[in-house]
Amino acid sequence: MLKNIQICLRVVLVTLVLTGVLYPLCVTVVAKAVFPQQANGGIVTDSDGKPCGSKLIAQSFASPQYFQPRPSAVDLEASPLVSGGSNWGPGSEKLHERMQADRERLLRENPNADREIPVELLTASGSGLDPHLSIAAAKWQIPRVAKARNVEAAEIERLLERHIEPRPFGVLGEPCVNVLELNMALDQ
Repeated sequence: MLKNIQICLRVVLVTLVLTGVLYPLCVTVVAKAVFPQQANGGIVTDSDGKPCGSKLIAQSFASPQYFQPRPSAVDLEASPLVSGGSNWGPGSEKLHERMQADRERLLRENPNADREIPVELLTASGSGLDPHLSIAAAKWQIPRVAKARNVEAAEIERLLERHIEPRPFGVLGEPCVNVLELNMALDQ
């Protein structure tokens, strides 16, 4: 019996070292070698070199002079590290109420924009932390941003065009814009 316990303890110890130490260490080393920016959190720094956010996690921008990200089921200002959807289905009354309130707010805040709001400005991503917007959702916000910054809409659109990210691997998804990077470019 003592021999069986010793074997079990050795198996547990070996498994613990393999899966709890060696495997995470190998994954971290490979990630830092192959994807250094992402492995370090995608931290973005301002002109003074201070960290101001992550290009991998959405951040809240309430000021009219900034592009706003998709709505989130989590409070991005309280804790941007918490992720998750609301789990409200298409038949949910709470979802319809939240979307209607967002629709009214967006139309009130963007009086010069088209009355048809891009759907992603009304719907949250699955994680609630999507840092990207479609080009259409970003362009929809240009009149508000241009007015708040007292610049021509064409100038904001040119800036937006310079910040379009292509499809990943040339075929996946759609071209998009990182909201944090675009807003930082606005401030420059």
